[in-house]
Amino acid sequence: MKNTKSLMKPFVESLAAILIGLIVGALILIFSGYNPVEAYLALFGEAFTVDGFARALAEATPIILTALTFALGARTGLFNIGGEGTVYFGAIMAIVLTNVWGNVLMGILGGILAGAVWMAIPAVLKVVRGVNEVVSTIMLNWIAWNVGLYLLLRLQDPKSAYKTISVPEGARLPLLVSKSELSIAFILAVLVAVLAYYLLWHTTLGYELRVSGLNESAARYGGINPKKAVMWSFIIGGITSGLAGALEVMGKPPSYAITQGLGNVYGYGFDGIGVALVGRNHPLGVILSGIFFGMLKAGATAMQFEADVPLEMVKVVQGVIIVAVAIPGILDLLRKVVRK
Repeated sequence: MKNTKSLMKPFVESLAAILIGLIVGALILIFSGYNPVEAYLALFGEAFTVDGFARALAEATPIILTALTFALGARTGLFNIGGEGTVYFGAIMAIVLTNVWGNVLMGILGGILAGAVWMAIPAVLKVVRGVNEVVSTIMLNWIAWNVGLYLLLRLQDPKSAYKTISVPEGARLPLLVSKSELSIAFILAVLVAVLAYYLLWHTTLGYELRVSGLNESAARYGGINPKKAVMWSFIIGGITSGLAGALEVMGKPPSYAITQGLGNVYGYGFDGIGVALVGRNHPLGVILSGIFFGMLKAGATAMQFEADVPLEMVKVVQGVIIVAVAIPGILDLLRKVVRK
């Protein structure tokens, strides 16, 4: 009974937060002169069409994986916000390797390897020199952005100035719904989240990560090496973010490439933080919150054109809903920091 209550509490809190976010968003729409019923029907109704649902799941795919990066860090007592830069290198490495070897496996391995190597940098800085992970990952995100832009110049498609060379046809992920953006990348992302859940709650390594996150001194007293837990947390988080970048270019038509200025891979790392907080840093919660975020993204266009709500107002309403639903997760995180 106690376990049921402990599982239901965050669920009920999240539902209440969603309701509050929707009410606040509706009030903003009313005071701005728009019909909230029409706006919300357009925003969420889009997900109940085949195309809209496919688009929502496609939008959810990379942010489920980047959310896992933050969630794994949070479970280990870290505030890892380096998923953004890792996505860039995962996507770039996937394009390079698929154009050399021309198969799916090499693209996926390239993304995973790039993510693990890039995230090993803040891990070493944290373990060896005690550098705060917030500072190091913010700086590495900017370095990744500029290095990524430089590398894009070397990978530019000679026939199209707005994008890099594309992933070859033999290395593209099959679509789940024809003429949509939904590929088996979504299934892979869900499988990775389930594996992350298994890792955290059913393996010795996962136990060490969680205990280190709850109390470093107690972990050390129990024979656990917190530095090892930190290293693994960063590296596994890098793997999920790097994979997000690889899957984004290998499974997203029509270009199967990175657009100019990293446009189509930008922001997934930051979105993942919100998704992780809404999902209470639980891998299974991250799947649900990722789909919820995907619905908001997919419905934005419908809200703009069907309900005549300007794009700026759509962003405001989405932001209010996201902040509201993330508040319980933020409070959870703050409570853990205070306890430590």
